[in-house]
Amino acid sequence: MTGHAVQIAAMTDLPGGQVSHPTSIAANDAYTAKLHTSLEAVRPLWLRFQESGVCTGHQNYAWAEGIATRLLPESAELLIVEVGDATTGEPRMLVPLMRRRAFHHWVVEWLSCGVCDYSAPLLADASPWTRQSAQAAWAAVRSALPPADRVHIVGIPRQIQGVANPLALLSATRDSIQTTFGLAIDGDPETVLKRLCRPSFVKEFGKDWRRLERVGGVELVEAGAPAEVDRIFGELVRMRLDRFRELGRFDLLTQENIVEFYRNAAIQGLLDGSVQLFGLLVGEALIAVQYLLVHQGTVHALLIAMDQGVVPNVSPGLAIMGRLIGWARERGFGYFDLSVGNQSYKEHMGAKGSVLVELCHGYTMRGSVASTAIEFRRRAEAFVRSSPRLLNAVKGTMRGFRRLRG
Repeated sequence: MTGHAVQIAAMTDLPGGQVSHPTSIAANDAYTAKLHTSLEAVRPLWLRFQESGVCTGHQNYAWAEGIATRLLPESAELLIVEVGDATTGEPRMLVPLMRRRAFHHWVVEWLSCGVCDYSAPLLADASPWTRQSAQAAWAAVRSALPPADRVHIVGIPRQIQGVANPLALLSATRDSIQTTFGLAIDGDPETVLKRLCRPSFVKEFGKDWRRLERVGGVELVEAGAPAEVDRIFGELVRMRLDRFRELGRFDLLTQENIVEFYRNAAIQGLLDGSVQLFGLLVGEALIAVQYLLVHQGTVHALLIAMDQGVVPNVSPGLAIMGRLIGWARERGFGYFDLSVGNQSYKEHMGAKGSVLVELCHGYTMRGSVASTAIEFRRRAEAFVRSSPRLLNAVKGTMRGFRRLRG
C-alpha cells in the first residue's frame, strides 16, 4: 500500500486572518476523506452510524451539537472528516475535530471542549481495524484537514464497544496519565452487586442503605420533565460547587456555559433517554445526584454530587452509584462506565481500569515546541503522581492557592 495522498480542493487564506475551507476530498490507496465544516452537513450519516454503527455516548449527535453551538471557542472552527472506502465508496467512519488558535499557532483537537471523556470516531460497523488500516485512514484524514502546527487528541480509549479504536492503533499515540474504570454487568439485577463488586463495597452499601431507610425512607428519583431536570440538576451544581470549594479543587461547573450545556443536554435527553438524571431522596432531602449518558448497552456515569451533611456516617455517592448499577442491569445494560479518574471508590467497588492513550504530534517548528512542552509537563505530572507523599503535598498547595483566590 502506498502512502500518497491527493488533495482535490485547495484552501485559500483570506484577508483579515480568515480562512476558507471548501469541502475537500483526499485519497490514498485505501481510503477517501471528505471535509465538512458543519454538523448539519453530516447529520443523516452521523445519525445512521449512531443508530447502527459503533460509537460511545459521548459521540451522540445531540451532545456534539451542543458542543458546537454552546462551547466552541470563537477562534475555533468545526472539522468533521468523513472517511470512505476508496474501492466501494462506502463511508467507514466520521472523525469530529476542531481547529483553534493556541499561543500563536494552530492546533487540531477533538470536538470535546472539556465535556467528552472519550475521543473515538463513529464507525460504520464492527469490522475490525488493524494498525495498517488505521494508519491509512488517518493519513486520509490528515490530508483533508486545513494546515495546522500540531494535533493534540486526548482521552482515546483502546476499544469502542469491543472494537479496536483506529485512533489508538496509530504509531504516534502513547499512554496517557488518564485511566478509565468500568464494570461489565450481567445476570440477575437483584444480585448484580453481590456477584460483581468487592465484598467490602457490598457490605458498606448494604449498611448505608439500611441506615438511610431508618432515617426516613430512601428513594431513587428520576428527572422525567424539564422542571424536574432544573430542580435536580440545580442541586447537583450546588452540591458539587460546595464540595469542590471545601476541597479547594477546580470544577468545570464554575463556568456558566458549561452548566447551561449540561442542563440543556439533560432536557433534550428526555426525548430519547440518551441523558438520564437521578437523585437519591431521603425524606424530603436530596443527598446525591448522578448525571448519566446512555448508549448502545452502556451507561456512562459522568457528574456525581453529594451532600454528606444530611445523614452522618453514610456515603451518599456510593449509595446512589450502587443503586444505579442495579437500575442499569434491570434495563438490560451490559456495562457501567465509571468514567475517567483514579478516585479510590472505583477500585473499592471492584471496577476494572484501562489506561487511555493520546496523540500529541507537531507538524511545524512551533507545533513541535508546543508538543515538547506538553510532553515535559506530562512527565512531570506522572512523576508527581508516582509519589503519594509528593502528590499530597502538591494537592495541598493547590487547595491553599485556590482558597486564597476564592
